[in-house]
Amino acid sequence: MEININCDLGEKSKHHSNKYDPDLLKIVNSANIACGYHAGDKETMDQVIKISKKNGVSIGAHPSFNDPENFGRERMNLTSEEVRKLIIDQYEILQEIALDNGDKVSHIKPHGALNNMACEDIELSSTIANAIKEIDKDLIYLVPTGSKMEEAAKKLNMKIACEIFADRNYEDDGNLVSRKKPHALITDPEEAKKHVLKMVKSQSINCHSGKQIPCEIDSVCIHGDNLSALDTAKSIRNNLLENKLELRPLNKMEKFIS
Repeated sequence: MEININCDLGEKSKHHSNKYDPDLLKIVNSANIACGYHAGDKETMDQVIKISKKNGVSIGAHPSFNDPENFGRERMNLTSEEVRKLIIDQYEILQEIALDNGDKVSHIKPHGALNNMACEDIELSSTIANAIKEIDKDLIYLVPTGSKMEEAAKKLNMKIACEIFADRNYEDDGNLVSRKKPHALITDPEEAKKHVLKMVKSQSINCHSGKQIPCEIDSVCIHGDNLSALDTAKSIRNNLLENKLELRPLNKMEKFIS
C-alpha cells in the first residue's frame, strides 16, 4: 500500500519561523509551499524548491487569502472571480520560480481559512476546483478526505489526493476541531503516529469522540508551523515504514501515473 506525507512549508512570517524546513524536507514526500499571500516570499519559495528538488520531494502551491496579518486563518468573503484569481495568481508565482529551477508545480492545496471554508461550502469548493482545472487538468488537487472539496473535484473528474491531518483532532462530522478549542491539536509525536496509522490502515477518520468515518486516504498532512512538527514527522514516517507502507511523492503515486 502506498501513502504520501505532505507538509506546509516556506511559511516564513512574523507568526512562524521556517528554520526546520530543510530538515522536514528530508522526511516528507510532498511540499505545499506558501506563495506570499499568508506567508513566505520569493526568496523563501526559491529555497524550498531547491531543497525539494534535491530530496526528490514534489512541490505544490499552497494558496490562501491575502491576509499575512492573520496567517490566512481569518475567514473572508470574496466573490467567485476573486477566489479564482487568488488561486491562479498564487500558482503562477510559484510555477515561475519552479520553472527557473527546472521543476514544476504538480499539486495545489489551499491553506487555512480558505481551505476550511471550502470544506463546508460546495459553491466555494467548486470555484477553487474549476480554477485549478483551468490552470492545468493534470494538476493533483490535494483535499481533506470526505470534504465538499473532494465532492466538487470528483464532479469535475480531477486528479484527487485525499488527505488526513496527523496533528489535528476531528469532529463527528469529519471536519477538523476548531483551533479555538483546547483539544484541536495533537502535539505528542507518539499520539500522532498512532492516530495516523490507525486511520491509514482502516481507511477511516478517527473522530475525537471515538467515532470512525470510512474514507479514502492517499496522504498524511503535517503542519510545519507546529513546534513539534519535526519530531512528529520523523515518528510518523518511521512508523509507516515499519508497518510496510510505501512512501511516495504525490506525482509518483500509481493512481496518478497514466
